Amino acid sequence: MSAIVGFVSTVFWGVIVLSVLVFIHEAGHYVAARAFGVRVTEFMLGLPCRRNLSFKSRKVGTRFGVTPLLLGGYNRISGMEPIDEGVAAKVLYCVQRHGRVESAKVSEELGIAEEEVLSALASLSEWASVRPFYNPELGEEPNQKTYPAAFETVARDAAFLTEFDQGHDFSAAGATKAGEARDPGCSAEELLSRERAHTYLGLGFFRRLVVLLAGPLVNIAFAFIVVTVGFMATGIPVASSEPVIGSVVEGSYAQASGIEAGDRVVKVGDVDVATWDELSAALSPYLADGVDFQITVNRGDSELYLTVDLPDGEASDRIGITSQTAVYRPNPVQAAGLTVRYAQMAGSFVVKLVMPQTTMEVLNQSTSVVGISVMASEAANSGPADLVMLAASISMSLGFMNLLPIPPLDGGKILIEAIQAVSRKKLSAKAQNYISYVGLAFFLFVFVVVLKNDIFRFVIG
Repeated sequence: MSAIVGFVSTVFWGVIVLSVLVFIHEAGHYVAARAFGVRVTEFMLGLPCRRNLSFKSRKVGTRFGVTPLLLGGYNRISGMEPIDEGVAAKVLYCVQRHGRVESAKVSEELGIAEEEVLSALASLSEWASVRPFYNPELGEEPNQKTYPAAFETVARDAAFLTEFDQGHDFSAAGATKAGEARDPGCSAEELLSRERAHTYLGLGFFRRLVVLLAGPLVNIAFAFIVVTVGFMATGIPVASSEPVIGSVVEGSYAQASGIEAGDRVVKVGDVDVATWDELSAALSPYLADGVDFQITVNRGDSELYLTVDLPDGEASDRIGITSQTAVYRPNPVQAAGLTVRYAQMAGSFVVKLVMPQTTMEVLNQSTSVVGISVMASEAANSGPADLVMLAASISMSLGFMNLLPIPPLDGGKILIEAIQAVSRKKLSAKAQNYISYVGLAFFLFVFVVVLKNDIFRFVIG
């Protein structure tokens, strides 16, 4: 029974921590996209699933919710994928004139292969410029895996804005409902250009970078704030310079000699000691030669002479004592400085992941979802402070990980944007897919290695 409870606790806390961090990450992308007027049709916690618990915002049109697959999250930001604008312009114009029309009819009317028409309609649906029409008379339903036979216009206000666009007003005269035909009052190319302005593709280079960077930077910012506050609130254990015993290791030479926590060492042999460094220096010759020695300690009001018995002639590393620690509470500036150094270590660790000479070293020190869940459960049992600090450390790592220039990570998308900006040419969908396949292969390798390590570490071992 206890094993079952432990398993449930591990899964529960792992899901909670990862879900919160994914929510923070996706919220960064969402806020940045909306700030630039980009349509975001969905903001979901969990992986895509036809079954979900959600609601649609009347103000921004976005559907917010949660899916049963709580192992991630996503935004549907319009215009993230490349599109054949020549075909899309004609298809959009055709649908707008008809109001509701079957893809086969669009193909026939425009003289374009139906496969190309369907591809354009799928992209335009992702732009929220048109939408699929599921006809119950044909047995079609929204949760089906394939697109329906027909597509239709979306509701627009007098200014031709959709429910996803900022400043829309459907109460004013001139608004049209979904499925109604309407003359856009411009050419097909101009119509597509107007729609493109409400998508990620319509943003300039630097605004696209902001949208892509927002997710990982919010993860890092969250971690920075939490860790800084944590340093200030709980303090940092600092080893005392006093020659006072903090703890004695079970079964050690020190324990056998009678040394106890709280004892103040005043002499090692004939050498007086006043600091922990002096104590360590005085112990070194005896440990190196394996020679017994006498240690003088003050315990309360008594002075005791204790003999430490070492294996004759055998060098030893230690006798089994630790120093006392004091809690140092930094001010905000000092705490922020400590967090910066912590972030530098986390960032350098992630960078080593993509350096061939250190990849396996990093992977052997990394953990998967399994390890994160185990650590989250242990942290939750230790208390809220430990759980929050663990979440912050994972958030920091996730933030830096997402900045790696490997698709499908945000850093990989930034790399593609940079290549296109420098070359002044758009990478074809095929080229982007090939790059993504390489990235996916790398992360599949990473996943398998760290999962194997976690299984041996937490399950078998």
